[in-house]
Amino acid sequence: MTTIAELPPGFADKVLSAQSTFRSVMDAMARPGSVQRIVPMAGTAGPMMRGTAAIALTLFDHDTPLWLDARMSESSDVLKWLKFHTGAPVIEDSSIAAFALISDGGALPSLERFALGTNEYPDRSTTVIIQVDSLSSGRDFELLGPGIDGVAVLQASIKPFDLFERLRCNETLFPRGIDVVLVADDAVVAIPRTTRIVSKGG
Repeated sequence: MTTIAELPPGFADKVLSAQSTFRSVMDAMARPGSVQRIVPMAGTAGPMMRGTAAIALTLFDHDTPLWLDARMSESSDVLKWLKFHTGAPVIEDSSIAAFALISDGGALPSLERFALGTNEYPDRSTTVIIQVDSLSSGRDFELLGPGIDGVAVLQASIKPFDLFERLRCNETLFPRGIDVVLVADDAVVAIPRTTRIVSKGG
């Protein structure tokens, strides 16, 4: 039984740390495929990575319904940490989630199960945060789209292996769609709905 006193801490300096993390996430969104570092660190709970914890502390509050994959939702430490530090309601219906936390990309549900937004309110979609093995080694993914000068090359070890194929649904959904944030420890990469994959290496 974890008491509040035993919960891993949040940010040491809430305001500065949240500003710094927000800037890293916005830079990642503005430059898809580029690896950004999240500097301020918070204590983490269960299977949650440091970067994921920092993003949660920065972007989640009592108005952001949150969906967790099985590994996250089965961790009482994660549930207590999120409730105590963010107040975000954890929900079972993924189709109304503002954010989804995925610790096991291999078990990522169909993207159509998440909120895709509407043509009037495309921002009312789920941002899917996926923890991955590495954002500095693995296969090469060539990406293009707004915010990318020419082609961006992302080297990453990602599950599900067909993530970018699945994200092709964004092409037909636009302006609706799913934005994805990849996290590997303190590194973060954003794949907004406007980003396309051109090719991938072995």
